[in-house]
Amino acid sequence: MNKPLDETLSIEIAEGINSRASTPFDNAYKAALATEGAKYVQGFLAFAGKPYRPIEHSWIELGDASDIRIVDPTFPHLNKNPQEIWYFAAQRLTVKKLKAIIEESKEDYPEDDPLPIYGEPPYEYYGDVMLGGLDYLTAYQAAEAKCREINELNPESN
Repeated sequence: MNKPLDETLSIEIAEGINSRASTPFDNAYKAALATEGAKYVQGFLAFAGKPYRPIEHSWIELGDASDIRIVDPTFPHLNKNPQEIWYFAAQRLTVKKLKAIIEESKEDYPEDDPLPIYGEPPYEYYGDVMLGGLDYLTAYQAAEAKCREINELNPESN
Protein backbone atom coordinates (compact mmCIF):
# COMPACT_ATOMS: atom_id res chain seq x y z
CA MET A 1 0.00 0.00 0.00
CA ASN A 2 1.30 3.42 -0.93
CA LYS A 3 1.32 5.73 2.09
CA PRO A 4 -0.01 9.24 1.50
CA LEU A 5 2.44 11.99 0.59
CA ASP A 6 1.92 15.13 2.63
CA GLU A 7 2.38 17.56 -0.24
CA THR A 8 1.99 20.74 1.83
CA LEU A 9 4.46 19.71 4.54
CA SER A 10 6.88 18.40 1.90
CA ILE A 11 6.95 21.84 0.26
CA GLU A 12 7.25 23.67 3.60
CA ILE A 13 10.15 21.51 4.74
CA ALA A 14 11.83 21.70 1.32
CA GLU A 15 11.78 25.50 1.57
CA GLY A 16 12.95 25.43 5.19
CA ILE A 17 16.03 23.31 4.43
CA ASN A 18 16.71 24.79 0.98
CA SER A 19 16.35 21.41 -0.70
CA ARG A 20 18.05 20.82 -4.03
CA ALA A 21 16.82 18.65 -6.89
CA SER A 22 19.90 16.43 -7.16
CA THR A 23 20.39 15.65 -3.45
CA PRO A 24 17.46 13.57 -2.15
CA PHE A 25 19.57 11.84 0.51
CA ASP A 26 20.95 15.10 1.90
CA ASN A 27 17.49 16.67 1.70
CA ALA A 28 15.95 13.82 3.70
CA TYR A 29 18.82 13.90 6.22
CA LYS A 30 18.34 17.64 6.81
CA ALA A 31 14.56 17.19 6.98
CA ALA A 32 14.89 14.37 9.52
CA LEU A 33 17.11 16.52 11.75
CA ALA A 34 14.69 19.46 11.48
CA THR A 35 11.44 17.53 12.02
CA GLU A 36 10.43 16.16 15.39
CA GLY A 37 9.44 12.50 15.33
CA ALA A 38 10.76 11.89 11.81
CA LYS A 39 12.19 8.64 10.50
CA TYR A 40 14.74 8.82 7.69
CA VAL A 41 13.81 6.44 4.85
CA GLN A 42 15.77 5.21 1.85
CA GLY A 43 14.26 3.29 -1.01
CA PHE A 44 12.91 3.84 -4.49
CA LEU A 45 10.41 5.96 -6.38
CA ALA A 46 8.23 4.72 -9.20
CA PHE A 47 6.33 6.98 -11.59
CA ALA A 48 5.13 6.97 -15.19
CA GLY A 49 7.49 8.16 -17.88
CA LYS A 50 11.22 8.53 -18.12
CA PRO A 51 13.45 6.96 -16.95
CA TYR A 52 10.91 4.04 -16.95
CA ARG A 53 12.70 2.40 -14.00
CA PRO A 54 12.88 2.91 -10.23
CA ILE A 55 14.85 5.87 -8.93
CA GLU A 56 16.87 5.50 -5.73
CA HIS A 57 15.51 8.12 -3.36
CA SER A 58 15.15 9.20 0.26
CA TRP A 59 12.37 10.87 2.28
CA ILE A 60 11.09 11.03 5.84
CA GLU A 61 8.05 9.48 7.46
CA LEU A 62 5.95 10.93 10.26
CA GLY A 63 3.26 9.44 12.46
CA ASP A 64 2.62 6.16 14.21
CA ALA A 65 2.15 2.72 12.68
CA SER A 66 -1.56 3.30 12.04
CA ASP A 67 -1.14 6.72 10.41
CA ILE A 68 2.18 7.15 8.58
CA ARG A 69 2.65 10.07 6.21
CA ILE A 70 5.46 10.50 3.72
CA VAL A 71 7.18 13.87 3.67
CA ASP A 72 9.49 14.22 0.68
CA PRO A 73 11.70 17.33 0.79
CA THR A 74 12.71 16.67 -2.82
CA PHE A 75 9.07 16.51 -4.00
CA PRO A 76 8.92 20.13 -5.27
CA HIS A 77 11.74 19.31 -7.72
CA LEU A 78 10.10 16.15 -9.10
CA ASN A 79 7.48 18.01 -11.17
CA LYS A 80 4.95 15.24 -10.55
CA ASN A 81 1.44 15.07 -9.18
CA PRO A 82 1.58 13.41 -5.73
CA GLN A 83 -0.94 10.77 -6.87
CA GLU A 84 1.51 9.75 -9.64
CA ILE A 85 4.41 8.86 -7.31
CA TRP A 86 4.84 5.57 -5.47
CA TYR A 87 7.35 5.18 -2.64
CA PHE A 88 9.02 1.84 -1.85
CA ALA A 89 10.99 1.84 1.41
CA ALA A 90 14.10 -0.30 1.75
CA GLN A 91 15.13 0.86 5.21
CA ARG A 92 14.01 3.23 7.95
CA LEU A 93 16.29 4.84 10.52
CA THR A 94 15.53 6.85 13.62
CA VAL A 95 17.29 10.21 13.82
CA LYS A 96 19.45 8.87 16.67
CA LYS A 97 20.58 5.87 14.60
CA LEU A 98 21.04 8.05 11.51
CA LYS A 99 23.30 10.48 13.39
CA ALA A 100 25.37 7.61 14.82
CA ILE A 101 25.88 6.04 11.38
CA ILE A 102 26.83 9.38 9.84
CA GLU A 103 29.36 10.11 12.59
CA GLU A 104 30.90 6.65 12.31
CA SER A 105 31.06 6.93 8.51
CA LYS A 106 32.79 10.30 8.72
CA GLU A 107 35.39 8.86 11.10
CA ASP A 108 35.97 5.63 9.18
CA TYR A 109 35.72 7.02 5.63
CA PRO A 110 36.33 10.78 5.80
CA GLU A 111 36.84 11.08 2.05
CA ASP A 112 33.47 9.46 1.19
CA ASP A 113 29.98 10.93 1.36
CA PRO A 114 28.19 9.14 4.24
CA LEU A 115 24.87 9.16 2.36
CA PRO A 116 23.17 7.05 1.19
CA ILE A 117 23.44 4.36 3.88
CA TYR A 118 23.27 0.75 2.74
CA GLY A 119 23.37 -1.22 5.98
CA GLU A 120 25.41 -4.32 6.60
CA PRO A 121 26.74 -6.75 3.98
CA PRO A 122 26.04 -9.07 2.28
CA TYR A 123 24.77 -6.79 -0.44
CA GLU A 124 22.44 -7.80 -3.23
CA TYR A 125 22.28 -6.83 -6.89
CA TYR A 126 19.32 -4.79 -8.00
CA GLY A 127 19.21 -3.53 -11.52
CA ASP A 128 22.83 -3.48 -12.64
CA VAL A 129 24.33 -2.34 -9.33
CA MET A 130 25.07 -3.99 -6.01
CA LEU A 131 24.01 -1.87 -3.08
CA GLY A 132 22.08 -2.65 0.06
CA GLY A 133 20.88 -5.90 1.50
CA LEU A 134 17.91 -8.08 0.72
CA ASP A 135 15.56 -5.29 1.85
CA TYR A 136 16.91 -3.14 -1.00
CA LEU A 137 16.42 -5.91 -3.52
CA THR A 138 12.83 -6.45 -2.35
CA ALA A 139 12.01 -2.73 -2.52
CA TYR A 140 13.68 -2.40 -5.92
CA GLN A 141 11.74 -5.35 -7.37
CA ALA A 142 8.43 -3.96 -6.08
CA ALA A 143 9.22 -0.52 -7.54
CA GLU A 144 10.34 -2.10 -10.82
CA ALA A 145 7.04 -4.00 -11.10
CA LYS A 146 5.11 -0.78 -10.41
CA CYS A 147 7.12 1.06 -13.09
CA ARG A 148 6.24 -1.64 -15.62
CA GLU A 149 2.57 -1.56 -14.61
CA ILE A 150 2.11 2.22 -14.79
CA ASN A 151 4.12 2.64 -17.99
CA GLU A 152 2.07 -0.09 -19.71
CA LEU A 153 -1.18 1.52 -18.49
CA ASN A 154 -0.11 5.04 -19.50
CA PRO A 155 1.54 4.76 -22.94
CA GLU A 156 0.97 8.49 -23.55
CA SER A 157 3.49 9.29 -20.81
CA ASN A 158 6.20 7.35 -22.63
